[in-house]
Amino acid sequence: MDKNFYIKKSAQVFDAIVVGSGITGGWAAKELTEKGLKVLMVERGKPVEHRQDYPGEGVQAWKLPFRNAMNYQLVEDQYYIQRQCYAFGDSSKQFFMNDRDYPYSTPEGKPFSWIRGNQLGGKSLLWARQSYRLSDYDFNANLADGHGVDWPIRYKDLEQWYSYVERHAGISGSKENIPVLPDSEFLPPFEFNNVELALKKKIEAKFPDRKMIMGRCAHLTQPAPHHLEQGRLQCQARNECHKGCSFGANFSTQSSTLPAALKTNNLSIATNAIVHSVIYDPKTNRAKGVRIIDSETMETREYFGKMVFLCASTLGTTQIMLNSISERFPTGIANSSGVLGHYLMDHLYGSGAVGRIDGFEDEYYSGRRPTAPYIPNFRNVKEKHPNFFRGYSLSGSASRENWGSFAKKDGFGADFKKQIQNAGSWYFSLHGSGEMLPRYDNQVSLHPTLKDKWGMPQLHIEASFTENDYKMNEDIANTAAEILEAAGAKDIVKHVIRRNEDRPFGLSIHEMGTARMGRDPKTSVLNGNNQTHDVPNLFVTDGACMTSNAWQNPSLTYMAITARACDFAVKQLKLGKI
Repeated sequence: MDKNFYIKKSAQVFDAIVVGSGITGGWAAKELTEKGLKVLMVERGKPVEHRQDYPGEGVQAWKLPFRNAMNYQLVEDQYYIQRQCYAFGDSSKQFFMNDRDYPYSTPEGKPFSWIRGNQLGGKSLLWARQSYRLSDYDFNANLADGHGVDWPIRYKDLEQWYSYVERHAGISGSKENIPVLPDSEFLPPFEFNNVELALKKKIEAKFPDRKMIMGRCAHLTQPAPHHLEQGRLQCQARNECHKGCSFGANFSTQSSTLPAALKTNNLSIATNAIVHSVIYDPKTNRAKGVRIIDSETMETREYFGKMVFLCASTLGTTQIMLNSISERFPTGIANSSGVLGHYLMDHLYGSGAVGRIDGFEDEYYSGRRPTAPYIPNFRNVKEKHPNFFRGYSLSGSASRENWGSFAKKDGFGADFKKQIQNAGSWYFSLHGSGEMLPRYDNQVSLHPTLKDKWGMPQLHIEASFTENDYKMNEDIANTAAEILEAAGAKDIVKHVIRRNEDRPFGLSIHEMGTARMGRDPKTSVLNGNNQTHDVPNLFVTDGACMTSNAWQNPSLTYMAITARACDFAVKQLKLGKI
């Protein structure tokens, strides 16, 4: 591949600068370049070439020095936060950043786990690819119960953009006609195993409001011609997505949006470029570009553009905005409302239940697939729950206790070996993904004195769960157990998150809300087109823009919102309004 699109210094005034190269940065680059704009993508991490830079792909655990575990001292020194991520291991560590180089602070008793992927493609190389639309239940939620400001958009505003991004990305799933979870433009769904099919029948008979569907995900179960033209092939269900996928079967910047953007010859990329701040021109009230620090040489440079899209991830974008101070914006660019950095949200994970399923001894196939059964939200949809606001989904799967579980059991000798050779019992688990209320007190700010190795002020993150969250966690565990019992499960074990320390805030890796959208410039940073109320040519389309976090995985909404914002921005640019 011709690498002339990589640049260091440039005096060019680009039509647009996109900061970040993850899911939203990739979509912004694709949309803006395909509409004819000359675009510079700025990425703080190293380049990652599709197929070439996936060293862990296809490497089995027994071929790694520590069976995909890592040197203890190395983890303690450099990955003491990142190691908490389910996808972290020896074969994927290159896609996680070094915690020592990117410190941040939290108050005592309020831990926060910030999982980051600082490389070209960002966390698009790591995400679980669960892909769900929001509905008007979600866009109306803040207005309905009074927690948070009203979304400035509704489902009808985003519906066509969901369809647009789904056709390009490729979303597997089944049409179900569930009001709280609108159907997507689907490729065929992955299959249930026979145990799950039997449980699905029992669950839906007992609970008519709880439909168990196959999880919707951004994997190509049956590539369409336009996917094949992108060089993407059918998912092989290897369950190694986080190591990189040379088939391009799962959606990532590298497999999908970046090739589309490069195809236009309108894209330039600056890697190892840490954005220090947005350059603001008070005379025109416009963003002029960005200041960067070269992570390899420590040199500082400036890049210039007619508009700026911040897609650096929720906290990354917020850090840049808070650090972009001027006489007009002494607390951060576009922060006349004073809410920049506030209303940080994450999803409630970790609570649920598991039980043994008797029978099915002649069933051995648990399924190889990158997704799992899913029960969409049914709480606070028709009847108000007395103990908490908002709702949650449940997901889980049926699998047989396998030989790998014996690694954690006591045993020795011939009897132990014999046990390992026998397939164990079937188990079915359900765990929740709950919505959190937006709260002003959950916030990030710049530390007044501490800086990182490049001289950037560190983020200070102060966030905690509330009684609403804990009561929802209790209900998730109790309801999961109730469903398992109705399905015939035995020896059911519940697990409930009751303290910050049980599962740190942030570990669901769905941080959102710190530059939220809203109707009123006095209470929000962005308008309904993801344009800052204060600076017309400055846009934010990553998770920072979210007004509430709903109960669904958010990435599909980020994609749709980004494509919609790009369409608006280009029209405004051509009209000379920004």
